[in-house]
Amino acid sequence: MKIALAQLNYHIGAFEKNLEKMLRAIEEARAAGANIICFAELAVCGYPPRDFLEFEDFIRRSEQSVQHLAKAAKDIAIVVGAPSRNPVVEGKDLYNSAWFLADGKVLQVQHKTLLPTYDIFDEYRYFEPATEHRVVEYKGYRIALTICEDIWNIGNENPLYTICPLDEMQAQKPDFVINISASPFSYIQARERLHVLKANTRRYGIPFFYVNHVGAQTELIFDGGSVFIAPNGKLLHEMPYFEEQLQIFELEEAFEASAKEAPQPKEKLPLIHRALVLGIRDYFQKLGFQKAILGLSGGLDSALTALLACEALGPENVLGLIMPSEFSSEHSVTDARQLAENLGMKTEMIPIEETFSAFRQTLEPCFAGLPFNVTEENLQARIRGTLLMAFSNKFGHILLNTTNKSEMAVGYGTLYGDLAGGLSVIGDIYKTEVFALSRLLNEKGEIIPQHIIEKPPSAELRPDQKDTDSLPPYEILDPILYQYIEKRQGPREIIALGFEPTLVKRILRMVNINEFKRYQTAPVLRVSPKAFGMGRRMPIVAKYLN
Repeated sequence: MKIALAQLNYHIGAFEKNLEKMLRAIEEARAAGANIICFAELAVCGYPPRDFLEFEDFIRRSEQSVQHLAKAAKDIAIVVGAPSRNPVVEGKDLYNSAWFLADGKVLQVQHKTLLPTYDIFDEYRYFEPATEHRVVEYKGYRIALTICEDIWNIGNENPLYTICPLDEMQAQKPDFVINISASPFSYIQARERLHVLKANTRRYGIPFFYVNHVGAQTELIFDGGSVFIAPNGKLLHEMPYFEEQLQIFELEEAFEASAKEAPQPKEKLPLIHRALVLGIRDYFQKLGFQKAILGLSGGLDSALTALLACEALGPENVLGLIMPSEFSSEHSVTDARQLAENLGMKTEMIPIEETFSAFRQTLEPCFAGLPFNVTEENLQARIRGTLLMAFSNKFGHILLNTTNKSEMAVGYGTLYGDLAGGLSVIGDIYKTEVFALSRLLNEKGEIIPQHIIEKPPSAELRPDQKDTDSLPPYEILDPILYQYIEKRQGPREIIALGFEPTLVKRILRMVNINEFKRYQTAPVLRVSPKAFGMGRRMPIVAKYLN
């Protein structure tokens, strides 16, 4: 028995494009002698379709794609994810289903049982959970067909759920498991996913075939990493990360004692690097955009964002706008120019001193006698944001936001200024991670000028300004933010870790009172287990910790 895993990059709602991609994979697998080809969860329509699932036409077009695939299921069986209708009036209108297509028709449909409703997931909003669990019988084999989360309750140990689908199928004595998945990337997900898959194979003692999405859907990035695992939990094959690929595996290999386990490198920073590049590339390609613009300040955040954008889109498609003010140091301009030269990207320089002066003169009658403060600092950021958006409108460039997670967390950014943009590239990596990733990307040769990495971070909105004038050093700030955001620890728990109580309360208050800014910022490419955006839903008007 030969099983093909098709790890593909789908586009939500692009039914014809997704179908064409799957049909090409089917022909390739058929020509190579595969008996079954497996596509990912909701592959037909793309994942996550969200409220498109409430459109009758969306479901109808999905059904048409499934029927087209069924006609192609000759001399090869097809496993594919797509929504299906619930014929029962009570409950949700749809199921999240795995369709088993063979002999030119639908042989069987298995619905998803465990519907995640945490972090980025909201599947119970749309789908009814399965109540029946039947193995698929095909060519003398009994196949346990499962969908993503269905394997994340091993032996009913997950307190989120009360049923374990594979336990329900165990009495039917399946020969192997196929799991079609849509498992979004975070820098810990690959390790956790492999742990779960290996634990399943050891518990049930049968081979596992697991196929995942690859590609980005706005803020969500899918890393692929589809696998074939032996009954003893040995990882026999792992497909590439962040790449489309079709691979065919021999079921019998799972029982060969001499089979070697595949290597499992899962280093955090290289994964984040590849994820961000893919996230930028797919955001532009799937929306039909080609060119990007960003502000080049001579600082590290804009430098890293520019590097990633040039890698994703090509330096000829990235424009950097250098906008010095009276407070900008000379080395900031030279650093920005050197970076652009290293990357091969174009720049334009528009000094903002005269524009800033005009704003101050206009406001002078109202601000007379009041000292220079954050108001004037924010004016400079908003002037820069306006100039960037002017270029975006005039030339069709999409503005990339360069704010890091530390700044976004504590509100150290100007709404309608440096928080503007169509996509937040590094909004899910802390400043200390920005430093670490930049150093990593410089290892094979200096791309980001060393001076940019070494100089103290500064917004340069007033004389001799440093980030540490307003914030604790990032080496102190980031661990506190991590405990509050990723680990969901309250002030008592964080203080108990040894952090200074007054500082903890001050930082957590800053996070909370700046929630309104995050509601209005661009989508953030998700690379951590808890990113700002759809996976972190916090109220704006709340008293907790204030």
